[in-house]
Amino acid sequence: MTVETLRPASQSAALEVLRRVFGYDSFRGPQAEIIERVVAGGDALVLMPTGGGKSLCYQIPALVRPGTGVVISPLIALMQDQVDALRALGVRAGFLNSTQDPFQRREVEADFLAGELDLLYLAPERLRSESTMRLLDRGNVSLFAIDEAHCVAQWGHDFRPDYLELSALHERWPGVPRIALTATATQATRTEIATRLKLEDARHFVASFDRPNIRYRIEPKSEPSRQLLTLLRGEHPGDAGIVYCLSRASVEKTAEFLGRNGITALPYHAGLDARVRSANQARFLREDGLVMVATIAFGMGIDKPDVRFVAHLDLPKSVEGYYQETGRAGRDGLPATAWLGYGLSDVMQLRKLIDASEGDLAHRRRQSMHLDAMLALCETVECRRVQMLGYFGETSAACGNCDTCLTPAQTWDGTVQAQKFLSAVYRLKRERDQRFGAGHIIDILLGKENAKILQNKHQKLTVFGIGDELSEGEWRGVVRQLLAQRLLAVEGDYGTLALTEDSGVVLSGTRQVLLRREPPKAARAKSARPAKSGATDQASAELPADAAELFEQLRAWRATVAKEQSVPAYVIFHDATLRQIAARRPGTLGDLGGISGVGEAKLARYGQQIIDLLAESDPSR
Repeated sequence: MTVETLRPASQSAALEVLRRVFGYDSFRGPQAEIIERVVAGGDALVLMPTGGGKSLCYQIPALVRPGTGVVISPLIALMQDQVDALRALGVRAGFLNSTQDPFQRREVEADFLAGELDLLYLAPERLRSESTMRLLDRGNVSLFAIDEAHCVAQWGHDFRPDYLELSALHERWPGVPRIALTATATQATRTEIATRLKLEDARHFVASFDRPNIRYRIEPKSEPSRQLLTLLRGEHPGDAGIVYCLSRASVEKTAEFLGRNGITALPYHAGLDARVRSANQARFLREDGLVMVATIAFGMGIDKPDVRFVAHLDLPKSVEGYYQETGRAGRDGLPATAWLGYGLSDVMQLRKLIDASEGDLAHRRRQSMHLDAMLALCETVECRRVQMLGYFGETSAACGNCDTCLTPAQTWDGTVQAQKFLSAVYRLKRERDQRFGAGHIIDILLGKENAKILQNKHQKLTVFGIGDELSEGEWRGVVRQLLAQRLLAVEGDYGTLALTEDSGVVLSGTRQVLLRREPPKAARAKSARPAKSGATDQASAELPADAAELFEQLRAWRATVAKEQSVPAYVIFHDATLRQIAARRPGTLGDLGGISGVGEAKLARYGQQIIDLLAESDPSR
């Protein structure tokens, strides 16, 4: 049977499920096409940004098609929350993973075999077990959904070896449709996903990668912890957010620093006891206003809609990773901030890590290309959103909601300064066959007669003192950009600097070097608060005083209910739904059922409580 012959029925059934179960009146973007494809039995590869509604693309087909939809997800720690959220909607959902005891597993397996589950979540490693495969053989599987499908990419930003085994799904159950979903993938990664999962015949659906409600800001590091504190106190007091650090030590240090300064911050990294990690993650999901300080091990699949900021204290290794991590902010469509501080040491450290990588030459080249693209995003004088979307093959116009749009940076001709620095590197190499780090070379150019310079007699070099037209900080910016443009290389265990093949054309004067000049800090601060995006529902973002007070009462009610049920608050209702209730003040259950996000199950369970709360708070009473 073809998609065309099923289309009217699948459209009607899917839309009925969307309204009845999830409480929404219409599909967004390509959701309707994707759902039609899978309901009709076709395979699909879906790229859709975080917060774009990927889950509905397999949840609704699983509710429309006969049988149980099997979802393969690497997010064991979050499966309970995912299942709780579905059960709150009246969906029969369960999971099988290593956190369960034998009795719990047998109970879920019995429900599956009895046809009493709409959705079953599995960790990818369970499919390596023959007992799990036999279990699926005995049941009725309606579809396979492969979530976080970028994990299959060998050199992607979150590789999981177990995902390589998922091609067995097509071999063992060739008649069961498969849908692979991810929030980030370049054309090359998309091709790799299709090849490794044997999805060559799948239809590709690529939604826009744009998240217009997120304001992207990248600035040089000075005192990163203090810069972070200024961001949180000045722009996001009391907001939930995520701070990413490169190392475990940095995670611990940053969480402690924020705690000392009155901000509730929790650490998350692989070195913590598993129970501590789980408890911290649960608190972040269930409590308002917490800040999670984490390595990139945290965040994938976190369905917390009200994360108002994501901050990076270290340079991400790739644009894909950066996009994936920043995408955890503003899933509710309201304004959010993606802030990144990066410096010369970040560039040198990542270059050194690439050189020391255990991968082959092709792998190191791929890593270098990823880093080059990330550096280009950091150093661009054009719109950051245009640059980032262009990386994923999407064209766009200047957004007006990133730092380079709001406070444009300027370029300047840094050819002479580049020649001075490269000459100093060359002369140090020629003089004693020694190589030195950036700080020492900058001291030479500034004419500092410190102990190290005098000991090595570097005050006698012809380049000594010829760079006093720039400050030390400005010189570090020059070096950072020379590394970004591959006019300098990092070598050895101590991060020493050396010339590259391209250095010669600069030294000979045949290549101009344009550098980015940072805008004044005072000017940057004026437009620091995220503006309301055109994609944001203004009515729900800005509430009148009486509605704002009612919204807070609804949030307090939600927090109490969530605590009683031991589930995250968003499982009860999202903020966006509560904002609409506060703004419209529905007087009957029928009116409440017309609010976006209020499906039949939630209306039956919570409707009267909300109507009573609204009546008690009615100022006309």
